[in-house]
Amino acid sequence: MIEDMTESNKNQDALRIAQQPEADELLARSPLAALVGMLLDQQVPMEWAFSGPYTLAGRMGGDDLDAHEIAAYAPEAFAELFTAKPALHRYPGSMAKRVQQLCQYLVAEYDGDASAVWSDVSSGAELRKRLNALPGFGTQKAQIFLALLGKQFGVRPAGWREAAGPYGEAGSRRSVADITGPESLAEVRAFKQQAKQADRAAKRAADK
Repeated sequence: MIEDMTESNKNQDALRIAQQPEADELLARSPLAALVGMLLDQQVPMEWAFSGPYTLAGRMGGDDLDAHEIAAYAPEAFAELFTAKPALHRYPGSMAKRVQQLCQYLVAEYDGDASAVWSDVSSGAELRKRLNALPGFGTQKAQIFLALLGKQFGVRPAGWREAAGPYGEAGSRRSVADITGPESLAEVRAFKQQAKQADRAAKRAADK
């Protein structure tokens, strides 16, 4: 049995992903908040995405997120929680729908317990398969979250680094899994920018 985030994080340094103490504290203790932050992490700055769960919890009148509550929320009203200024995402309407779909899946498959996605896995490959099955989690997002679990939450089933692909490499600066403060955030951001530039250059060369 793999410990939940609260237990496994006791001996870890404090999270510094959202670069906002209250938001990072929620990520550290709430498996669902971490999953939602990962889901939101696309086409917006990483710290914006991972502070989203804290803002959402506050707008819902609590200090944590509840998968059952979100799954049952009226879609239009839930979307308004995302679109209220400041918006929770660059595409608040579509991301609100994705968050609801994620929570509905967690309710159906894991009784609403986000930590159950990884609490009893026996291998990294199994964990990647489970993460990949989550709505909104493609292969890359699943690997990054797997790396985040291993590197910062102590969730390390056999073969987790291999299952996380390059994101699982020790000492890398590829993704949110490697962010431990402002300096590493800048390094990860620089890596992402270089990767985008290389991708653009490759596409231009292919078009010639």
